[in-house]
Amino acid sequence: MVRTVMFDLDGTLIHFEFEGFMRAYLAAVGARVAPVMDPRRFVSQLLKSTEAMMANLDPNRTNQEVFMEDFFSKMDLPQDVLMPVIDSFYREDFPNLAGTLGIRPLPAARPVLEDLFRRGYEVVIATNPVFPRVATEERLRWGGIGDLPFRLVTVYEDCHFCKPNPEYYEEVLSMIGRKPEECIMVGNDVDEDLAAGELGIKTYLVEDCLMGSGALGFKPDYRGKFNDLVGFFISDEFAKL
Repeated sequence: MVRTVMFDLDGTLIHFEFEGFMRAYLAAVGARVAPVMDPRRFVSQLLKSTEAMMANLDPNRTNQEVFMEDFFSKMDLPQDVLMPVIDSFYREDFPNLAGTLGIRPLPAARPVLEDLFRRGYEVVIATNPVFPRVATEERLRWGGIGDLPFRLVTVYEDCHFCKPNPEYYEEVLSMIGRKPEECIMVGNDVDEDLAAGELGIKTYLVEDCLMGSGALGFKPDYRGKFNDLVGFFISDEFAKL
């Protein structure tokens, strides 16, 4: 019986064009660090260290630890000089990206989540934990859902793995004390989100903002637009899962 609904965030509960977001994000963080180092070098290493973090399968190091170790081993500036600049970016500049990109809450998202809570379901925000907590909390605010009582929100300070590694979903299950058959994963990425199905977690592919190459060959148990998902959650089929 399904007791927990896992949701991806970007492109699922918050609808925006992800490539456009990444361009704006990298340009903004590059501008912030420009007074202390070459922004092109910073952005290049940021992306490379993010790739190293996403590939890591060491259960003894958090994503944050893996990223920091890889990133600062390639930087000339010491961590205690550069980190205050990065921290100020997330506090002062990152929140402004929503207005720059015209990001608005998805009207149906909050009512769907509130209805799941009323009916006794746990809700997990299973966003890929490649961002620090402060950035993830800000993205939740962009979606108008930052104040809801989520069972878990995955961030890079706490997690040891990233999507689409099955270890990410195993860790989430361990964190919330659930079995795969007690959960359903809802997301828009055919690779990262549908990977949950490899563990026996039911999957729902939201088609409004599809992402991923499909090269991993995962198939969803259910699929449709977000408005279709609204109907699915109140259907007999969902109630019987």
